Amino acid sequence: MPDCIFCKIINREIPSQVVYEDEELLAFKDIHPVAPVHVLAIPKKHVVSVNDLADEDAEVVGKIFLVIKELASQLGIAETGYRVVTNSGEDGGQEVGHLHFHLIGGKPLGRKIG
Repeated sequence: MPDCIFCKIINREIPSQVVYEDEELLAFKDIHPVAPVHVLAIPKKHVVSVNDLADEDAEVVGKIFLVIKELASQLGIAETGYRVVTNSGEDGGQEVGHLHFHLIGGKPLGRKIG
């Protein structure tokens, strides 16, 4: 997608602080962190949101969670706890139309969800 900011980050048209990369995934530091650790994990394949996932995307979404688990450990928040968030659609708070997962931690995150 030509106007997708995350696709531009994947293609190195926009700089980012990459913390993980392989053939299918990219993880980088959020430019507007809400906690000491705030990383975005994204598939390199352009998928707009959870609503646009297809059966063939199941493996990469599962892999994202395994990478998030590893990043939480590497970034020192696995033991104290962290939050993984994905937003879908305007009412869900999605600001970038490319599926992404926020890994947030490094401080108490306040109100419990669920």
